[in-house]
Amino acid sequence: MAFSVGNRLIAALDTPTRDEADTLIARLAGVPSWVKLGLELFCAEGPSLVRDYTRRGLAVMLDLKLHDIPETVARATAQVATLGAGLLTVHADGGRAMLEAAVKNAGEMRVLAVTVLTSLDDADLAEIGATGPVGELVKRRAELALRAGCHGVVASPHEVALIRALVPDDFLIVTPGVRPAGAAHGDQKRVTTPRQARTAGADLVVVGRPLRDAPDPAVAARAIVAELA
Repeated sequence: MAFSVGNRLIAALDTPTRDEADTLIARLAGVPSWVKLGLELFCAEGPSLVRDYTRRGLAVMLDLKLHDIPETVARATAQVATLGAGLLTVHADGGRAMLEAAVKNAGEMRVLAVTVLTSLDDADLAEIGATGPVGELVKRRAELALRAGCHGVVASPHEVALIRALVPDDFLIVTPGVRPAGAAHGDQKRVTTPRQARTAGADLVVVGRPLRDAPDPAVAARAIVAELA
Protein backbone atom coordinates (compact mmCIF):
# COMPACT_ATOMS: atom_id res chain seq x y z
CA MET A 1 0.00 0.00 0.00
CA ALA A 2 1.51 3.31 -1.09
CA PHE A 3 1.73 5.92 1.65
CA SER A 4 1.16 9.60 1.03
CA VAL A 5 0.87 12.56 3.37
CA GLY A 6 -1.47 14.18 0.85
CA ASN A 7 -2.15 17.81 1.69
CA ARG A 8 -0.88 17.17 5.23
CA LEU A 9 -4.16 17.95 7.02
CA ILE A 10 -5.72 15.39 9.37
CA ALA A 11 -9.25 16.25 10.51
CA ALA A 12 -10.01 14.90 13.97
CA LEU A 13 -13.47 13.36 14.14
CA ASP A 14 -14.03 14.41 17.74
CA THR A 15 -17.68 13.39 17.89
CA PRO A 16 -19.56 10.94 20.11
CA THR A 17 -21.52 9.17 17.38
CA ARG A 18 -21.14 7.91 13.85
CA ASP A 19 -23.99 10.09 12.63
CA GLU A 20 -22.17 13.21 13.81
CA ALA A 21 -18.88 11.97 12.37
CA ASP A 22 -20.56 11.28 9.02
CA THR A 23 -22.07 14.76 9.05
CA LEU A 24 -18.69 16.31 9.75
CA ILE A 25 -17.05 14.29 6.99
CA ALA A 26 -19.73 15.46 4.56
CA ARG A 27 -19.28 19.08 5.62
CA LEU A 28 -15.51 18.80 5.16
CA ALA A 29 -16.22 17.96 1.50
CA GLY A 30 -13.13 15.84 1.07
CA VAL A 31 -10.71 18.68 1.77
CA PRO A 32 -8.50 17.01 4.42
CA SER A 33 -6.41 14.13 3.12
CA TRP A 34 -6.82 12.25 6.41
CA VAL A 35 -9.33 11.74 9.19
CA LYS A 36 -8.48 10.78 12.75
CA LEU A 37 -10.60 8.50 14.91
CA GLY A 38 -9.90 8.85 18.61
CA LEU A 39 -10.97 7.03 21.73
CA GLU A 40 -14.41 8.60 22.06
CA LEU A 41 -15.65 7.62 18.63
CA PHE A 42 -13.86 4.26 18.62
CA CYS A 43 -15.39 3.31 21.97
CA ALA A 44 -18.83 4.39 20.76
CA GLU A 45 -18.81 2.74 17.34
CA GLY A 46 -16.07 0.12 17.39
CA PRO A 47 -13.82 -1.44 14.74
CA SER A 48 -16.61 -1.69 12.17
CA LEU A 49 -16.54 2.08 11.73
CA VAL A 50 -12.85 1.98 10.84
CA ARG A 51 -13.50 -0.78 8.30
CA ASP A 52 -16.37 1.16 6.77
CA TYR A 53 -14.37 4.35 6.44
CA THR A 54 -11.32 2.69 4.93
CA ARG A 55 -13.52 0.80 2.46
CA ARG A 56 -14.95 4.17 1.43
CA GLY A 57 -11.43 5.24 0.58
CA LEU A 58 -10.77 7.45 3.60
CA ALA A 59 -7.21 7.55 4.91
CA VAL A 60 -7.59 6.89 8.64
CA MET A 61 -5.32 7.69 11.55
CA LEU A 62 -6.48 5.51 14.45
CA ASP A 63 -5.50 7.36 17.60
CA LEU A 64 -5.80 4.68 20.29
CA LYS A 65 -2.55 5.49 22.13
CA LEU A 66 -1.99 1.86 23.04
CA HIS A 67 -0.05 1.39 26.27
CA ASP A 68 0.24 -2.03 27.89
CA ILE A 69 2.62 -4.95 28.22
CA PRO A 70 4.30 -5.93 24.93
CA GLU A 71 2.25 -9.09 24.37
CA THR A 72 -1.06 -7.27 24.82
CA VAL A 73 -0.03 -4.44 22.51
CA ALA A 74 1.24 -6.94 19.95
CA ARG A 75 -2.09 -8.75 19.86
CA ALA A 76 -4.12 -5.53 19.83
CA THR A 77 -2.01 -4.11 17.00
CA ALA A 78 -2.49 -7.28 14.97
CA GLN A 79 -6.25 -6.85 15.30
CA VAL A 80 -6.07 -3.17 14.33
CA ALA A 81 -3.96 -4.08 11.30
CA THR A 82 -6.98 -5.85 9.78
CA LEU A 83 -9.09 -2.67 9.77
CA GLY A 84 -7.30 -0.78 7.01
CA ALA A 85 -6.08 2.24 8.97
CA GLY A 86 -2.91 3.86 7.71
CA LEU A 87 -1.61 5.17 11.04
CA LEU A 88 -1.83 3.87 14.60
CA THR A 89 -0.66 5.60 17.78
CA VAL A 90 1.00 3.95 20.76
CA HIS A 91 2.55 5.54 23.85
CA ALA A 92 6.34 5.88 23.72
CA ASP A 93 6.57 5.53 27.49
CA GLY A 94 5.41 1.94 27.14
CA GLY A 95 9.07 1.13 26.48
CA ARG A 96 11.15 -0.25 23.66
CA ALA A 97 9.86 -3.82 23.81
CA MET A 98 6.28 -2.62 23.58
CA LEU A 99 7.06 -0.32 20.65
CA GLU A 100 8.88 -3.10 18.82
CA ALA A 101 5.94 -5.43 19.40
CA ALA A 102 3.57 -2.92 17.85
CA VAL A 103 5.79 -2.37 14.81
CA LYS A 104 6.25 -6.12 14.29
CA ASN A 105 2.48 -6.71 14.22
CA ALA A 106 1.39 -3.60 12.31
CA GLY A 107 1.39 -5.04 8.82
CA GLU A 108 1.19 -2.15 6.36
CA MET A 109 0.15 0.35 9.01
CA ARG A 110 2.62 2.93 10.22
CA VAL A 111 3.14 3.10 13.96
CA LEU A 112 3.47 6.51 15.60
CA ALA A 113 4.84 6.83 19.12
CA VAL A 114 3.19 9.52 21.23
CA THR A 115 5.98 11.42 22.97
CA VAL A 116 4.38 13.80 25.49
CA LEU A 117 0.71 14.78 25.38
CA THR A 118 0.12 18.37 24.28
CA SER A 119 -2.01 18.92 27.39
CA LEU A 120 1.09 18.54 29.61
CA ASP A 121 3.74 21.08 30.53
CA ASP A 122 6.79 21.01 32.81
CA ALA A 123 4.68 21.38 35.96
CA ASP A 124 2.51 18.43 34.95
CA LEU A 125 5.57 16.27 34.30
CA ALA A 126 6.90 17.08 37.76
CA GLU A 127 3.55 16.17 39.30
CA ILE A 128 3.46 12.74 37.67
CA GLY A 129 7.11 12.04 38.40
CA ALA A 130 8.41 12.25 34.83
CA THR A 131 11.87 13.70 34.27
CA GLY A 132 11.54 16.86 32.20
CA PRO A 133 11.70 19.45 30.90
CA VAL A 134 9.19 18.68 28.17
CA GLY A 135 11.57 19.26 25.28
CA GLU A 136 14.22 16.94 26.68
CA LEU A 137 11.70 14.19 27.42
CA VAL A 138 10.24 14.48 23.91
CA LYS A 139 13.75 14.19 22.47
CA ARG A 140 14.53 11.04 24.47
CA ARG A 141 11.25 9.41 23.52
CA ALA A 142 11.64 10.29 19.84
CA GLU A 143 15.09 8.69 19.85
CA LEU A 144 13.61 5.62 21.55
CA ALA A 145 10.85 5.40 18.94
CA LEU A 146 13.41 5.59 16.14
CA ARG A 147 15.52 2.81 17.68
CA ALA A 148 12.42 0.67 18.14
CA GLY A 149 11.57 0.90 14.44
CA CYS A 150 8.54 3.17 14.71
CA HIS A 151 7.61 5.02 11.56
CA GLY A 152 7.23 8.34 13.33
CA VAL A 153 6.11 10.20 16.42
CA VAL A 154 3.34 12.44 17.64
CA ALA A 155 4.64 15.60 19.28
CA SER A 156 3.57 19.17 19.84
CA PRO A 157 4.64 21.76 17.25
CA HIS A 158 7.04 23.22 19.82
CA GLU A 159 9.26 20.14 19.61
CA VAL A 160 9.09 19.49 15.86
CA ALA A 161 12.32 21.28 14.92
CA LEU A 162 14.19 19.48 17.71
CA ILE A 163 12.97 16.10 16.50
CA ARG A 164 13.51 16.82 12.82
CA ALA A 165 17.19 17.47 13.50
CA LEU A 166 17.53 13.97 15.00
CA VAL A 167 15.62 11.73 12.59
CA PRO A 168 15.71 10.70 8.91
CA ASP A 169 13.59 12.57 6.38
CA ASP A 170 11.16 9.66 6.05
CA PHE A 171 10.46 9.56 9.79
CA LEU A 172 6.99 11.04 10.22
CA ILE A 173 6.31 13.86 12.64
CA VAL A 174 2.60 14.33 13.31
CA THR A 175 1.54 17.34 15.35
CA PRO A 176 -1.67 17.87 17.30
CA GLY A 177 -2.12 21.12 19.20
CA VAL A 178 -2.37 23.08 15.94
CA ARG A 179 -4.67 26.08 16.00
CA PRO A 180 -5.26 28.72 13.32
CA ALA A 181 -4.37 32.22 14.49
CA GLY A 182 -7.05 33.53 16.85
CA ALA A 183 -8.56 30.11 17.63
CA ALA A 184 -9.12 29.12 21.25
CA HIS A 185 -6.48 26.77 22.70
CA GLY A 186 -8.93 24.74 24.81
CA ASP A 187 -7.01 22.23 26.96
CA GLN A 188 -3.93 22.33 24.73
CA LYS A 189 -0.89 23.97 26.34
CA ARG A 190 1.77 23.73 23.61
CA VAL A 191 0.26 25.04 20.38
CA THR A 192 1.24 26.84 17.17
CA THR A 193 -0.39 27.78 13.89
CA PRO A 194 -0.42 25.36 10.92
CA ARG A 195 2.19 27.42 9.07
CA GLN A 196 4.52 27.42 12.08
CA ALA A 197 4.16 23.66 12.50
CA ARG A 198 4.93 22.98 8.85
CA THR A 199 7.86 25.40 8.77
CA ALA A 200 9.36 23.60 11.77
CA GLY A 201 9.22 20.31 9.86
CA ALA A 202 5.88 18.67 10.67
CA ASP A 203 4.71 16.16 8.05
CA LEU A 204 1.05 16.04 9.13
CA VAL A 205 -1.02 18.27 11.41
CA VAL A 206 -4.11 17.26 13.36
CA VAL A 207 -6.89 19.81 13.70
CA GLY A 208 -10.06 19.10 15.64
CA ARG A 209 -12.28 21.73 17.20
CA PRO A 210 -11.39 24.57 14.77
CA LEU A 211 -12.83 22.38 11.99
CA ARG A 212 -15.65 20.69 13.89
CA ASP A 213 -16.97 23.95 15.32
CA ALA A 214 -16.47 26.12 12.22
CA PRO A 215 -19.56 27.54 10.47
CA ASP A 216 -18.23 25.94 7.27
CA PRO A 217 -15.68 23.19 8.01
CA ALA A 218 -14.65 22.87 4.34
CA VAL A 219 -13.78 26.57 4.15
CA ALA A 220 -11.84 26.32 7.40
CA ALA A 221 -10.01 23.23 6.12
CA ARG A 222 -9.07 24.93 2.83
CA ALA A 223 -7.58 27.85 4.76
CA ILE A 224 -5.43 25.46 6.82
CA VAL A 225 -4.33 23.56 3.72
CA ALA A 226 -3.29 26.87 2.14
CA GLU A 227 -1.17 27.63 5.20
CA LEU A 228 0.46 24.22 5.05
CA ALA A 229 1.30 24.67 1.38
